[in-house]
Amino acid sequence: MSEFFDNYFNIKKIREEKHKYKEQMARVKALPEDYRYVYEKIQHYMWQFTSGAGFDMMRVQADLLELFEQGAAEGKEVLEITGEDVAEFCEELLRNTRTYTEDWRAKLNKDIMKKLGKTRE
Repeated sequence: MSEFFDNYFNIKKIREEKHKYKEQMARVKALPEDYRYVYEKIQHYMWQFTSGAGFDMMRVQADLLELFEQGAAEGKEVLEITGEDVAEFCEELLRNTRTYTEDWRAKLNKDIMKKLGKTRE
Protein backbone atom coordinates (compact mmCIF):
# COMPACT_ATOMS: atom_id res chain seq x y z
CA MET A 1 0.00 0.00 0.00
CA SER A 2 2.92 2.31 0.70
CA GLU A 3 4.07 2.03 -2.93
CA PHE A 4 0.60 3.16 -4.01
CA PHE A 5 0.79 6.31 -1.92
CA ASP A 6 4.41 6.94 -2.93
CA ASN A 7 3.41 6.92 -6.59
CA TYR A 8 -0.03 8.51 -6.57
CA PHE A 9 0.08 11.02 -3.74
CA ASN A 10 3.71 12.07 -3.69
CA ILE A 11 3.27 15.68 -4.82
CA LYS A 12 7.01 16.33 -5.01
CA LYS A 13 7.55 13.32 -7.27
CA ILE A 14 4.59 14.27 -9.44
CA ARG A 15 5.94 17.81 -9.89
CA GLU A 16 9.42 16.51 -10.74
CA GLU A 17 8.01 14.10 -13.31
CA LYS A 18 5.80 16.80 -14.82
CA HIS A 19 8.83 19.09 -15.15
CA LYS A 20 10.86 16.29 -16.79
CA TYR A 21 7.98 15.58 -19.15
CA LYS A 22 7.75 19.22 -20.26
CA GLU A 23 11.50 19.31 -20.89
CA GLN A 24 11.25 16.06 -22.82
CA MET A 25 8.43 17.37 -25.00
CA ALA A 26 10.42 20.51 -25.79
CA ARG A 27 13.22 18.24 -27.04
CA VAL A 28 10.70 16.29 -29.12
CA LYS A 29 9.61 19.52 -30.82
CA ALA A 30 13.23 20.08 -31.87
CA LEU A 31 13.37 16.75 -33.73
CA PRO A 32 13.09 16.66 -37.53
CA GLU A 33 9.48 16.34 -38.67
CA ASP A 34 9.60 12.61 -39.51
CA TYR A 35 11.23 11.75 -36.19
CA ARG A 36 8.75 13.92 -34.29
CA TYR A 37 5.78 12.29 -36.03
CA VAL A 38 7.02 8.75 -35.33
CA TYR A 39 7.95 9.61 -31.73
CA GLU A 40 4.49 11.03 -31.04
CA LYS A 41 2.77 8.01 -32.62
CA ILE A 42 4.92 5.62 -30.56
CA GLN A 43 4.33 7.67 -27.43
CA HIS A 44 0.56 7.55 -27.93
CA TYR A 45 0.69 3.82 -28.57
CA MET A 46 2.79 3.07 -25.51
CA TRP A 47 0.71 5.18 -23.09
CA GLN A 48 -2.18 2.80 -23.74
CA PHE A 49 -0.23 0.07 -21.94
CA THR A 50 1.25 1.97 -19.03
CA SER A 51 0.64 0.70 -15.55
CA GLY A 52 0.31 2.57 -12.29
CA ALA A 53 1.43 6.17 -12.30
CA GLY A 54 3.30 5.79 -15.60
CA PHE A 55 6.75 6.55 -14.22
CA ASP A 56 8.20 3.43 -15.92
CA MET A 57 6.94 4.67 -19.26
CA MET A 58 8.64 8.04 -18.78
CA ARG A 59 12.03 6.31 -18.65
CA VAL A 60 11.31 4.30 -21.79
CA GLN A 61 10.22 7.42 -23.66
CA ALA A 62 13.27 9.36 -22.51
CA ASP A 63 15.49 6.57 -23.81
CA LEU A 64 13.57 6.57 -27.10
CA LEU A 65 14.05 10.32 -27.39
CA GLU A 66 17.80 9.98 -26.87
CA LEU A 67 17.91 7.26 -29.54
CA PHE A 68 15.99 9.46 -31.97
CA GLU A 69 18.16 12.51 -31.25
CA GLN A 70 21.28 10.46 -31.90
CA GLY A 71 19.84 9.01 -35.12
CA ALA A 72 18.82 12.45 -36.37
CA ALA A 73 22.27 13.87 -35.53
CA GLU A 74 23.85 11.06 -37.57
CA GLY A 75 21.57 11.86 -40.53
CA LYS A 76 19.71 8.55 -40.40
CA GLU A 77 16.13 8.13 -41.55
CA VAL A 78 13.76 7.39 -38.66
CA LEU A 79 12.83 3.97 -40.06
CA GLU A 80 16.51 3.03 -39.99
CA ILE A 81 16.15 3.30 -36.22
CA THR A 82 12.78 1.62 -35.75
CA GLY A 83 12.61 -0.67 -38.74
CA GLU A 84 9.49 -0.78 -40.89
CA ASP A 85 7.53 -2.75 -38.28
CA VAL A 86 7.21 0.09 -35.80
CA ALA A 87 4.67 -1.84 -33.71
CA GLU A 88 7.22 -4.62 -33.15
CA PHE A 89 9.79 -1.95 -32.23
CA CYS A 90 7.30 -0.67 -29.61
CA GLU A 91 6.72 -4.17 -28.28
CA GLU A 92 10.45 -4.56 -27.79
CA LEU A 93 10.60 -1.27 -25.89
CA LEU A 94 7.72 -2.41 -23.68
CA ARG A 95 9.20 -5.83 -22.83
CA ASN A 96 10.98 -4.55 -19.72
CA THR A 97 8.27 -2.12 -18.68
CA ARG A 98 5.43 -2.84 -16.31
CA THR A 99 2.21 -2.66 -18.29
CA TYR A 100 -1.50 -3.15 -17.67
CA THR A 101 -1.49 -6.27 -19.82
CA GLU A 102 1.16 -7.74 -17.53
CA ASP A 103 -1.01 -6.92 -14.52
CA TRP A 104 -4.10 -8.42 -16.18
CA ARG A 105 -2.24 -11.62 -17.04
CA ALA A 106 -0.93 -11.98 -13.50
CA LYS A 107 -4.40 -11.39 -12.04
CA LEU A 108 -6.00 -13.91 -14.39
CA ASN A 109 -3.50 -16.61 -13.45
CA LYS A 110 -3.69 -15.81 -9.74
CA ASP A 111 -7.49 -15.89 -9.69
CA ILE A 112 -7.64 -19.22 -11.51
CA MET A 113 -4.96 -20.85 -9.37
CA LYS A 114 -6.66 -19.59 -6.20
CA LYS A 115 -10.06 -20.90 -7.27
CA LEU A 116 -8.65 -24.28 -8.26
CA GLY A 117 -6.52 -24.55 -5.11
CA LYS A 118 -3.29 -24.70 -7.06
CA THR A 119 0.02 -23.06 -6.26
CA ARG A 120 2.61 -22.03 -8.77
CA GLU A 121 5.72 -24.16 -8.73
